[in-house]
Amino acid sequence: MTFTDHATETLPHSATAPGGLAPSTLLVPGGPVPGAGLRPEPPAAAETRRAPVRPGVGLPLLDVTIPVYNEEQDLEECLRRLQAHLAESFPHSFRITVADNASTDGTLQVAERVARELREVTVVHLAEKGRGNALRKVWLGSPSPVLAYMDVDLSTDLAALGPLLAPLISGHSDLAIGTRLTRNSRVVRGPKREFISRSYNFLLHSLLGAHFSDAQCGFKAIRADVAQQILPHTLDNAWFFDTELLVLAERCGLRVHEVPVDWTDDPDSSVDIVQTALADLHGMARLGRDLLSGRIPIPELRAAMARGPLPAASRPQEQSLRGSLFGQLVRFGSIGVASTLAYLLIFLSCRGIMDPQLANFLALLVTAVANTAANRRFTFGIQGRSLAARHHFEGLLVFGIGLALTSGALALVHSGAAGTPDRWLEIVTVTVANLAATAIKFLLFRLVVFRPGVRRTGPGWGNTAPSQKHTETAKAR
Repeated sequence: MTFTDHATETLPHSATAPGGLAPSTLLVPGGPVPGAGLRPEPPAAAETRRAPVRPGVGLPLLDVTIPVYNEEQDLEECLRRLQAHLAESFPHSFRITVADNASTDGTLQVAERVARELREVTVVHLAEKGRGNALRKVWLGSPSPVLAYMDVDLSTDLAALGPLLAPLISGHSDLAIGTRLTRNSRVVRGPKREFISRSYNFLLHSLLGAHFSDAQCGFKAIRADVAQQILPHTLDNAWFFDTELLVLAERCGLRVHEVPVDWTDDPDSSVDIVQTALADLHGMARLGRDLLSGRIPIPELRAAMARGPLPAASRPQEQSLRGSLFGQLVRFGSIGVASTLAYLLIFLSCRGIMDPQLANFLALLVTAVANTAANRRFTFGIQGRSLAARHHFEGLLVFGIGLALTSGALALVHSGAAGTPDRWLEIVTVTVANLAATAIKFLLFRLVVFRPGVRRTGPGWGNTAPSQKHTETAKAR
């Protein structure tokens, strides 16, 4: 990654952070923080609010990144409009960083020419392609305390930029996003893109438990002290980067501020909608695995960055069970479909070499363990290893009910047939019995195994559930 400023043939006036750290330094957890003396210190555990951002001497308070790939036609107009708007309406110093993602046309030359004319414009050239890769590298290397980005087509009305940045500067919020999917947003775009966008966000809410309304609007901002801690844990280098960042932010207890925007679709957009949608689905699956496996240290990040005690509406012991029933049903159903298919495959594979009852037992046992783990994490949102052994033990008790139903149904079929029943009849029977067992399983999971606020006692299990420990600690403070 290289910074260029052809007006001086040196690094731009704001491209070198205090202490001699170049802005291209890619930070990792525990590594150096460019401009640390000018940013708010990383918040102590469970603070209720962030410190307001204060302008530093000689460094821009705001760094707006424009990631581009082969945008030579639109780039100059974008930069001049954005620079004029910020110069007129933004009361602090700012910088506009063009992040060129290995463009093959004249994009880099256009950016460098505009940078020679406008002192606030900086150009970064990256050899690797990808919006997520560009934002991660530029943001981690920026000395500014507030970071933002927007798409080069400026589809979002710039009047929303002030409301986007204000809560970050004041310390009220950690991230801010533009949203096209609220009643107060005014959006001009075709029904196809509208349907895809709403469907994608529905999947995020249902399968990953997200609460933000619009993951993909190219109009976002983040405090740099928060970015330094969370960005190194993101992996996506393309369009799913936005979603990954927001999901991790919510899981870490950060406050995400949403700004309704006026947004006009760019008819000449080069984004491949189908390919991007497929990549997003793949990203959701990968992120789900990462969260389930513990690759991302959510408890540690939450302890370091969360804003103190959770509001009453979010405390598990005070949350209405009905409030999240629909989302739980959708997530449980999705996991159930996958479990049923896996069960049938295992049953059919084992049925040819062993007794149907034994094949049924093995298929149920294998899928029950995976099903309990998936529902624990995704359907009921329980993180960490605390009580995991107990949950799996109780899940096996629930598995026993499913085994009794399917085994009883198989026995009934075999006893009622004159000879050996047809294979299809066995499959239909165990499938229907498995569906009935699934309905019972959901009720038991929801009301007994993963019931929020239930006190667990006994050797090795701890005296309280994680949510109670969190609440008691908060009260002690």
